[in-house]
Amino acid sequence: MTDKQPELRDRVPAPDDFALPEGPEGIHWRPLTADDAATLTDLAERISARDHPTWSESLDELLEELRHSWVDPARDGILAVDAEGTAIAWGLVVAPPEPESIVRIILFGGVDPAHRGRGIGRQLLAWQHSRAQQMLAASDLTLPASVMSYAADLAPEHGRLLERLGFEPARYFTTLECALSASTAAVTLPEGVRVETFSSERSEAVRAAKNAAFADHWGSQPATREGWESMQALPSFRPELCRVALVDDEIVGFVITEINEDDWERQGASSAYIGLVGTVREWRGRGLASALLADVLQAYRAADLELAVLDVDTENPTGALGVYTRLGFEPTARDVAYRVVY
Repeated sequence: MTDKQPELRDRVPAPDDFALPEGPEGIHWRPLTADDAATLTDLAERISARDHPTWSESLDELLEELRHSWVDPARDGILAVDAEGTAIAWGLVVAPPEPESIVRIILFGGVDPAHRGRGIGRQLLAWQHSRAQQMLAASDLTLPASVMSYAADLAPEHGRLLERLGFEPARYFTTLECALSASTAAVTLPEGVRVETFSSERSEAVRAAKNAAFADHWGSQPATREGWESMQALPSFRPELCRVALVDDEIVGFVITEINEDDWERQGASSAYIGLVGTVREWRGRGLASALLADVLQAYRAADLELAVLDVDTENPTGALGVYTRLGFEPTARDVAYRVVY
């Protein structure tokens, strides 16, 4: 079906070149560098206080993003600093590698809340969109394509800006939290299934199961080996609190856990983040995801954690939202995915 479309280079108008933004007065724009991670961490902290006060990007996460082989910070990112040299806005344009069903360009970044309303966000987003179009126009793929950005409900000004520049809301992602003291779900595994903790020996098999489980999820593309391994190299990755479901030696489900202790003060509780939950298609509808999550929540309690957090696509075809709410998760925040389709 997709091979009937023209190549992206013939579908996407893009400038051959475009300049860095200019102004407003006292603001200087420059390309990002791989050495800017600490600067971005401080800026992200200020942005998170307004947009998503229970979490912020860590130094390790930003270092990982800037060091991916498919990211060139100087070409794909920009930074704005004020007259004192303090960073006040940043943006990064990321084209995830090895797309199979859709080419997605994702726009990351933001503006310090103290400097919003000055046109900085508009200039930032316009530059990012031009760079994204340039990336698409360099591709000979015939797949569908989109440029995406996310806006938190707590920062409606970002959503309005995206809409003024032609982006449309496409999907809604809800943050859910579960107080572990109140979660008492029993672990009832389907017959023939056993559960193990994550191990490096099974990493590739789990990656394959993840790619299979998410193949019908909106916008999802296969996890590459590089991205999968770099996720595991982060100090936030906690294999002892991850779970893998097996039938014989076949992986049929998994839960991936991350812990960022820097978020605990923001959240007012010690917490774990459930980064991925997946069940391969053949094992859906048998209670496997619920059993895996119940097992993980028990492990969190045993580790003296107080809160479990995750994000879910509210239109997820697997009915994941209902699974989570039945286990005691409750909605606390929402983000909207905006896109321009090409």
